[in-house]
Amino acid sequence: MDKEDFEAEADRLLRAARAEGVTLRLLGALAFKRRCPVHARLQDVLKRVYTDIDFAAYSKEARKVQTLLSREGYVEDEMTYVESEGSRMVLNHPATGLHLDVFLDKLDFCHTVLWNGRLEQEEDTIPLAEMLMQKMQIVQLNEKDIVDTIMLLLEHPLGDRDGENINIELVAEVCARDWGWWRTLTMNLAKVKQIAVTYPQLSDQEKLRVAEQVDAALARLQAKPKSLGWKLRAKVGDRKKWYRDVGELAPQMQGL
Repeated sequence: MDKEDFEAEADRLLRAARAEGVTLRLLGALAFKRRCPVHARLQDVLKRVYTDIDFAAYSKEARKVQTLLSREGYVEDEMTYVESEGSRMVLNHPATGLHLDVFLDKLDFCHTVLWNGRLEQEEDTIPLAEMLMQKMQIVQLNEKDIVDTIMLLLEHPLGDRDGENINIELVAEVCARDWGWWRTLTMNLAKVKQIAVTYPQLSDQEKLRVAEQVDAALARLQAKPKSLGWKLRAKVGDRKKWYRDVGELAPQMQGL
């Protein structure tokens, strides 16, 4: 299947979910392509190939999601749902070979990105703040994470609300409670700024825009008052590991 086939199938499933009143939202590479159409060309830097379609949903709607996707031709790997304690579904389409990942209530890798009533903020994808956090929570960043983040920062301004803004206030609130989140996210934003200047595919104006967005985001994260737990953990610093290893979860992250 080529990229257009994946995009068409994602559209079809989103339409089916809306028709049934099921809360289903895209995340991963297809979400970035959808929300960053002007700068989606940057995914071609990696000759990006889609391997699956990733969705976010709520566990309270798990049965509805299962019924919907089954009706659309997908067969669930029920053991994944059991072994993940109801936090993840994996489904495959016997005719097309297409693979779906559905993350219920949260995305749980190096850090945890919670859906927590946030999926209603957007019609087709997770909100832009969670898209940023999805990428920036990976301690061992790879190029696709950097490219997708650059796309997002070029396409959308920072703001205090959702919609077409990256809700940096929400991100700052998460990081003000959790030193580990703050440590990883600030570290990775700095890496994005550093690496963006090396991409010949970006104009000087685009490189400057990325740098300005990163600097503004870091300033907001720094200025947000921190919790007592944050301050106590900050005293320990890097002497104690602040993130989860995701080596064994690498296959789950491939399409993200």
